[in-house]
Amino acid sequence: MSGLDPGGPTFGAILLAGGRATRVDGAVKPLFDVGGRTLLSRAVDAARAAQAHPLVVAAPVLDESLEVEWVADDPPFGGPVAGIVAAFGRSDLWERAPEWTFVLACDLPQVGAAVERLASDVVLLPADTEGLCLADASSRPQWLTGVYRTRALREAARAMPHAGRHAPVRELLADLAVAVVAASDDLTADVDTWEDLHRAREAAARGTPPPAAEEES
Repeated sequence: MSGLDPGGPTFGAILLAGGRATRVDGAVKPLFDVGGRTLLSRAVDAARAAQAHPLVVAAPVLDESLEVEWVADDPPFGGPVAGIVAAFGRSDLWERAPEWTFVLACDLPQVGAAVERLASDVVLLPADTEGLCLADASSRPQWLTGVYRTRALREAARAMPHAGRHAPVRELLADLAVAVVAASDDLTADVDTWEDLHRAREAAARGTPPPAAEEES
């Protein structure tokens, strides 16, 4: 990402990479290769391009070559909210907290474009807005393709019972004023199934964004 305003907002990032991935037989989705890079490395690169610091991956260590902070929820597989709570549990990483924190699932082939959209739109928000997330073609908020005011998100995480284990993301964000903006399908398309992975790889080979998966009727 180029042209970031040095006097503009500051960002951190929490990347969520610790799910069970049952729809791909328990495979480690963040390590799927798409276009010569893993989905995880794509997410890390996108956050780094936005100059995000700290850059925390909520998961066991999956790739020692990545220069990130690894924080795993304990016990594992507690869901994305537990991952966010665990990331904020490392208080040493947030001593100089950024104004905003990206919260990103690590199964987004077009995560770079999604982060660029969020970073460019966040400066347009009213001062009392506490978050911004993209919506898919059916207008459903994609909470894990979003950016949130760090203070508000951290306070919400601290208030979650049972360290957020198995809590829905909407519960974490229920008291935050979050703007939801429509985005093109490719920015919110994720890799949930083997078919999604095949589409993403084909699109990467063509140099085009992957088409969104069709909704089941």
